[in-house]
Amino acid sequence: MESYKFIYDGKEYELGINPNDELINDEEKPVKGIEISDVLRLLHQGEEIHFDITHYDQPCPNCLAGKAEKEKYFKFLEYHFYIYTKNGEYVTSSISKDMEGASFHKLFKKGKVDNSYIVSVIVCVHCGEYSIEIEQCDV
Repeated sequence: MESYKFIYDGKEYELGINPNDELINDEEKPVKGIEISDVLRLLHQGEEIHFDITHYDQPCPNCLAGKAEKEKYFKFLEYHFYIYTKNGEYVTSSISKDMEGASFHKLFKKGKVDNSYIVSVIVCVHCGEYSIEIEQCDV
């Protein structure tokens, strides 16, 4: 089983492939050829992966931490990177080894890619449950 581990504020988090894991692909133009295992593999390839604290107005659906206390904002860890596609199929990412010295614009000019998406990896700081969201964006 493939997984990705990282430490934040002294606590180890492990992102593995579990039945509860969620990959939310763009609704209008979903990316073909990318799964949770691919995102975990890409995280391993990235040289400087840094998760940062972010706040959402909804609690973690797994542990509901903070809901009983009626908190207004709920703490999560989040990391973003970009993936690039050609005709809706995954080609490469901003953290892939093959992207050293390249950029979306260079690949676009060469006709290797035609669209970009932001990938958000969102992890509950309390229970470690995570989701991956892919949304089309302009680079």
